[in-house]
Amino acid sequence: MPLWAKPACSTMRLDKFMKIARLSKRRSEAHEALEHGRITKDGRALKPGYQVRPGDVLEIHYATKYVTVRVREVPLRLTPRLTPSDLYEVLDQRRDEPSEWV
Repeated sequence: MPLWAKPACSTMRLDKFMKIARLSKRRSEAHEALEHGRITKDGRALKPGYQVRPGDVLEIHYATKYVTVRVREVPLRLTPRLTPSDLYEVLDQRRDEPSEWV
């Protein structure tokens, strides 16, 4: 098979996926969270260039809460009718209480 005839693979950089799925406001914000190890998969910190795939379960640590999501779909490109809520499902969501910060 020639190189130009590679089948379309539904993967995308994790920092870009976070922005498109509206799990972060900006791609740079997602990139920074990934650099600091606040997004994990199977207990392992991910890098911004991680190729996210459908079925991946990600744990995201925001300032005061943890959100666990399962990636449903990775779009090949950004389109106007793309609904961010169709790209992932929330499996678990918990808040950190200020008393636990100590």
